[in-house]
Amino acid sequence: MIDPQDITGLILAGGRGSRMGGVDKGLQNYQGLPLALHALMRLQPQVGSVMVNANRNLGAYESFGVPVWPDADSDFPGPLAGFLAGLERCETPYLMTVPCDSPRFPLDLVARLAEAMHAQQADLAMAVTREADGREQPHPVFCLMRASLIDSLVAFMAGGQRRIDRWTGQHRGVNVLFEDDSAFFNANTPEDLRA
Repeated sequence: MIDPQDITGLILAGGRGSRMGGVDKGLQNYQGLPLALHALMRLQPQVGSVMVNANRNLGAYESFGVPVWPDADSDFPGPLAGFLAGLERCETPYLMTVPCDSPRFPLDLVARLAEAMHAQQADLAMAVTREADGREQPHPVFCLMRASLIDSLVAFMAGGQRRIDRWTGQHRGVNVLFEDDSAFFNANTPEDLRA
């Protein structure tokens, strides 16, 4: 089994927030608290330690009391840059990523991904839900990965690649089905937040 203490959690808050009018999504209010703080409070009990990947308002994120790391590249290159920022600073064998804008992800998310990853001897484990038509919907930013994948990710991004599924597809991965797709709801617009 994978000990939760061997897992570092990373909250991905480095995006542009373009669908939310360019605001810093992780700092938007949801039920009285910033979205990223909801993510932190859900993730913290599931892992050994937590960090935040953010590219703006670093002081606001630092006020959460955890380390904050920006992307190496300042032009908002997407979630893989966040993965890389986390892997570069991960001092445990595993890194668990969650987005800052999903305040209701499962409280057993990490345990279930870790169990499947261990059972399958996989390099990474990802959450999936089922669509109404029966198709699996992957949620690649809810990802538990071996920290040793850093060299692969550096090489992938150095080749100008940015698509998560292309990178994860190069590795032995396991998909873990979660029945409640509303747990992976993410707030992309001000309307989503109000809903």
